[in-house]
Amino acid sequence: MAKLIPAWQPIAIGSVPYADAEQAWSVVLRYFPQTPCWPQLPQRSYKENMYVQYSERFPGVVLEEQRIYVDRRQDLDPGLERLYLAYLSDDLSYGAVGPDFSAALAALQDGRVTFSQTPLLLKGQVTGPVSWGLTVVDQNRRPLLYDEILGDAVAKHLRMKAGWQQAVLSAYCPNTLIFIDEPYLCAYGSAFVAVSREQIVRYLHEVLAEITGLKGAHCCGNTDWSILLDTPIDVLSLDAYDYASTLALYPEEVSRFLERGGVIAWGIVPNTSAAEAETAEALVERLERAIDALVEKGVSRDALLRQGLVSPACGTGSLPAALAERVFELTARVSALMRERYGTAEVKQA
Repeated sequence: MAKLIPAWQPIAIGSVPYADAEQAWSVVLRYFPQTPCWPQLPQRSYKENMYVQYSERFPGVVLEEQRIYVDRRQDLDPGLERLYLAYLSDDLSYGAVGPDFSAALAALQDGRVTFSQTPLLLKGQVTGPVSWGLTVVDQNRRPLLYDEILGDAVAKHLRMKAGWQQAVLSAYCPNTLIFIDEPYLCAYGSAFVAVSREQIVRYLHEVLAEITGLKGAHCCGNTDWSILLDTPIDVLSLDAYDYASTLALYPEEVSRFLERGGVIAWGIVPNTSAAEAETAEALVERLERAIDALVEKGVSRDALLRQGLVSPACGTGSLPAALAERVFELTARVSALMRERYGTAEVKQA
């Protein structure tokens, strides 16, 4: 498996505010030439919404009038059988994301987008099983994750999506990084989410198991970081602009994560109008204070400075294009400043 040893390269979260795939790729490659991700285009189509985008072939799924749900009044057995047969035979074609659901992946596959040189790494993303399973509901608006059979199907379905995506991206770059995006982990432990820690860990492990390259997880709010840090991810991504202090509550888990080679992607650039008034220099100071807070708790400064990436706090798909590009510009600039201070990045094969 490829192991990333970074020093502050920039990465994006995924969604961008464009309707044209080639324009979106052009912007991504301008600001993230060595570490691009394929861009999600929610403004192009509802089918590129982060929950709809990975819904193809899920048993009983229905898309209608900006709504996604699973109709359990249908006979779900044939669809579940197809899913489990693909899972057991490791048939990744089941997990294919079609051009209607990702124009950017289609543009890459059909040659309309090319790289002038092979990137350092190529990033993809899939919605995580907790967020997908709590957002996608049945016809009675009951989340799928609350059904044992469908909850297991959600995890296996997304596992195939992640595996297919990695196989596609690895044709263009030997070093892939697939993120599991889990915004709903912010709600873990609240009265609104009746999902146990054991369930969350089991579902996350299921999806991650199909990713043989680098694997990451992103949560854009406060959560119990020990859950993600104890999974076999290589990269932990968080909104460090608003929630860096919450990571300092888990110094032992962070230390173990870094000791095994884990990387923190610091989402230090706000994906809001706050970016208009920020400067790269001020964001570097903010990032260094976040690092200091962990060091004060006993986490190795050397490891933190050696094993870091820079990113926006979250995706930019809902922003005006000018503001999104300001976010990307700041991310690239913070990355450059951190690399000037703390080194350069490399990828090694382990």
